[in-house]
Formats: sequence, C-alpha cells, structure tokens
Amino acid sequence: MSVENCVNLVYKRGPAVLGACIAGLLCLIVTLLLIGPPQKARAAVAPPPQQAQYLASLNPLFIAAAHISKRAEADPKPKAPTRATISLYERTTSPRLFHRQGCGAAQRGATGVVILDFGKPSYNGHTYGTMLFSGAFAGNTTITRAMLDYARGYAACLPRGSSDRIALARGTSNYHPSVPSVYNAGRNWARETVTLQRALRAGGLDAHVTSAAADDVEPAWDRSFWRTRDFYRGYADSRVGHALYNYGSLDGGIVSGVWNAHQAFYVTGGMRYARAIPEIYNRTMAREWAALAQVAQHRYHRSVKFAGVMTERTSSNHGVKPRDAHRMLVRELAVQGRGNAPARVPAAYTNIR
Repeated sequence: MSVENCVNLVYKRGPAVLGACIAGLLCLIVTLLLIGPPQKARAAVAPPPQQAQYLASLNPLFIAAAHISKRAEADPKPKAPTRATISLYERTTSPRLFHRQGCGAAQRGATGVVILDFGKPSYNGHTYGTMLFSGAFAGNTTITRAMLDYARGYAACLPRGSSDRIALARGTSNYHPSVPSVYNAGRNWARETVTLQRALRAGGLDAHVTSAAADDVEPAWDRSFWRTRDFYRGYADSRVGHALYNYGSLDGGIVSGVWNAHQAFYVTGGMRYARAIPEIYNRTMAREWAALAQVAQHRYHRSVKFAGVMTERTSSNHGVKPRDAHRMLVRELAVQGRGNAPARVPAAYTNIR
C-alpha cells in the first residue's frame, strides 16, 4: 500500500477512530469512578450502602463475593473433635456443688451423655431413693432437684448462642438394692426422669439439657438376674420414652460369664428403652461386648443399641483413653462380624470419676 493510500485511509476513517478513542476514555473514567480508589486506600474506606447496592447491580463478581461473605458468617467454624464428657460418682446433693459441676461441664464444651451416679437403690421407710457414695440416703425428689441445679449451671455457663446440649442421666446400679420392691424402684426412677424433663422445659433449659436414666449393671452383683430384670420391667411399664443407659460390664461375657445371652441382651437393647454405654477398660471387655452383639444379631435378629463407651481413666491409674476404648470396640465388632455389617457405635465417650 502506498503512502498516499495510507493517508487517505486515515483521513476517511479518522472520525470513527477518534470516536472510538473518546468512548474508550469515557469508559475508563466511569470505571474508575465506580470502582473507587486503589486497593490500599479502599481498604480503609468502606463504600456507602447505596454505592454497594449499585455496584452489586452492575458486577456479578461483587454479588458472588457478598454471597460468600454472608455464608461464612452463617456457617460456624467446624467444631473440635468430640471430647469425652465427665460422669461422676456423687457423694452429696448440695445445690451449689451441682451448679458448679454443670458450669464446669459447659466450660469444657461437654456434649453427649453425662451420667451422675447416685449409688444403689435404697428406701428410708418413707420414700425411694439411693444410697450415695458417702453412705448418706438421698430421696428421688432430692436427686431430681440436684440434677436440675446441674442443668442450670450448664445452661448458665454456655457461650452466648451456643447449640451445645447434653443428655443428663440419673444413675443408679443393680448392687444389692435395699428396697421393698425393685419393680417399684424402677417405676419411680422412670417417673423422676419425666419429672426432671418437665422441670427443664418449664425453666427453658430443655434446648440444652434433656433428661435420661442410667443403670450400672454388673452381672456379678445380681447372679440370679431377677432383681435387675424387675427394675427394668418397672422402668419399661412406666412408658416414659426416655433412654435407660446401661453403663456396666458383662463379667466374663455370655459364654463363661454369669448371665446368658438372653439376659445380657435384655438390658442392652431387648427392653425398649435400653441402651448400652459399656465399660471398656481393656481389650477383653471389648471382645465380650462384641460377642454379645454378634449373638444378638444372629439369634434375635436385633442389635445391641450402643450409645457410646465408658472409661474410668485417671491420672493415677493410666487407664484406657476414651478414644482408644471406642476404637477397641469398633475393631472387635468388625473382626467378629466376619464381613457382616457390625453394630454401630457412635463416637460418644464418657469418662467416669
């Protein structure tokens, strides 16, 4: 192309080129006005609401960023791995002590089942209750009040907006009950479990605490089984709808142990409200519970209703850690299942002191 032709081309298209340049310059100015100052300066000055809305209407990326920001605010940070709750052998029913126990649980971030063991069933000539680990008698009503104090302490010490919750279980045992009727002791235990739930609801505490019951069932303490059976029958006949956790042992298992498979299964899933939080203090205990689970599945076509595991680890006894106890039981269930789907054990732990 000759120089003359180039000049003619520029001359002919000059207005179009000039117009394009002017349009581009105007777009650049508008963009700078909308985006605002450079990044460093913009970090110090937030756009006013009207400008933010206008930018959102123009820029899809702005909309996406705002959506992500809102979602990050709505979704809490992932919680830390589940920790073991602390269950307790109780020696008193002091309101102040129980409030302090509950507050301590909340401050530790306790969630799951908490068992307060008040000792064996007892009767003082007027009312049913338990024999505390101090040797003093505590009536069922007094126990319920103490548990309510625990719940108040727990709720009061939770962080604002917390969704943490516990199942607070009133614990007893099958150790030589000194009562006129073990069956009635079970019924009364169930009724007080309901009474506590009503008190929790009335006090606005049921969002964080629910009522449950528990029984430290040891076959060696009741070789005949009938006292344990009567307590469970009394509880079941009350139709309370609240779990009764068995946090005991099998004392040798179902082969060479004290009870047969039918008896052991009744208190771990055979009775409608029965749930198992087995003591797993060593691998042998894990094997015993896994064997019961397999027999229940094959013989009764039902599962042992595991709700977690219990340990009794302290700084002095160096016992099995809660997580290790859970792994032991899960592993033994898988080994003895021989390819069949093992009974499920929730990753829930409690350590009793």
